[in-house]
Amino acid sequence: MKTLKKLLCGALSLTMVLSLAACGGDAASGEVPVIGICQYGQHGSLDNCREGFLQGLEEAGLVEGTDYTIDYQNASFDDNMAIQIAQAFSAEDAALMVGIATPAATACYAAAEDKDIPVVFTAITDPVGAKLDSGNITGTSDVLPVQGQLELIRAIQPEADTIGIVYTTSEANSVYSIGVYEDLAADYGFTIEAIGVTAQSEVTQAVDTLISQGVDCLSNLTDNNVVGVLGSILEKTNEAGIPVYGSEIEQMELGCVAGAGLDYVQLGIQTGKMAAQILTGEATCEDLPYETIENYGLYVNSNALAAMGLTLPEDVAQNAEEVGETA
Repeated sequence: MKTLKKLLCGALSLTMVLSLAACGGDAASGEVPVIGICQYGQHGSLDNCREGFLQGLEEAGLVEGTDYTIDYQNASFDDNMAIQIAQAFSAEDAALMVGIATPAATACYAAAEDKDIPVVFTAITDPVGAKLDSGNITGTSDVLPVQGQLELIRAIQPEADTIGIVYTTSEANSVYSIGVYEDLAADYGFTIEAIGVTAQSEVTQAVDTLISQGVDCLSNLTDNNVVGVLGSILEKTNEAGIPVYGSEIEQMELGCVAGAGLDYVQLGIQTGKMAAQILTGEATCEDLPYETIENYGLYVNSNALAAMGLTLPEDVAQNAEEVGETA
């Protein structure tokens, strides 16, 4: 009997300790503002946005654990998962929500509206088209330098006629970018062969179709479904001898030949500094119209170019940054 009493007392004591620890954890998290980060999926560009965002907070003088804590969640390219994550952020009364990519930002904005939680987005090409350009929301746009990309492709492949692009029909960023490509392509003597997909599983089949159509090259957008399987795309295009141009530095590092693109770490830093102003009360979302990254870079993977039998014109090479593990 005494043994049973001791066991019961021990169990009760352990329960009390755990309860107090849990209460202490809740109190601590209640004292420090929570930033809920919803990242739509995991690939290099979006990861770089998140890393840059955290760096931007640090450069703004904020200290994690003192000025904020991070609740990071990844939606694995699932819209419903993004919605659930955003709703959880709202339920925990996050001080700020961050949406990385359009579906994540849209989910955060909808979940934050009732509690008027500020939302900051990044990696969205067309905030106006996504209806994320007004209200308690702001952020940074990764609108692509399409003109610069077309100029680069023409410089490297002076005889090329057709550019193939795969895009997701439900991704507003991609639909917007396709429109820009189609508007500008003729000015550089190109035609665009664009194939829309509805899911990531359809991407490589679309690439097969473009290869069979005899396109001269492929140009990537920042389309999440496409970038998520870039390795598989490059296996097919390398075998077919068709160069792929990227839209941001990470894609060239993975094997695209070249690109007029963005540095997503810098985009994230810009976003983090905006978020810091909101978190500290220095500004509201309404005070900060969404921003675009002002400068794009020319990036080249010389090994990938050489494998395609292509060379970089000297005037372009002078302004290009070499990337790629084996470059």
